[in-house]
Amino acid sequence: MTTITAPSKPVRITGKVISILVILFSLFDAIMKIIQNKYSMEGSVALGWPASQVQFIGFVLLIATILYAIPRTAVLGAILITAYLGGAVAIMIRAAQPFWFAVLFGILTWAGLYLQDNRIRNLIPLSKD
Repeated sequence: MTTITAPSKPVRITGKVISILVILFSLFDAIMKIIQNKYSMEGSVALGWPASQVQFIGFVLLIATILYAIPRTAVLGAILITAYLGGAVAIMIRAAQPFWFAVLFGILTWAGLYLQDNRIRNLIPLSKD
């Protein structure tokens, strides 16, 4: 088994920037659901979610995002965000809506970690071999 070399400083910075963007967007989405923002509620209800469940969904995303933002729990947070986004993809497909954003967001969630964390690079060895 080959060991992946540690990412360079520019690569780690790129990963941090991607992760920060994921965190900011997720926090915004979670907070809008928690405070029951009119547009967030309308969008969620239009996709088939009961209005009474939207706030709970926001708390789930908030917890996952906080875990993602803490380096020691970032992998657990990424797993939970990926699960959340899997549900979003399923709902979007069921509602015949475009689902590409949730898929792209899931890829960015892991790309941010991949670019900055050697443990993830060892788990997912993307190489030319």
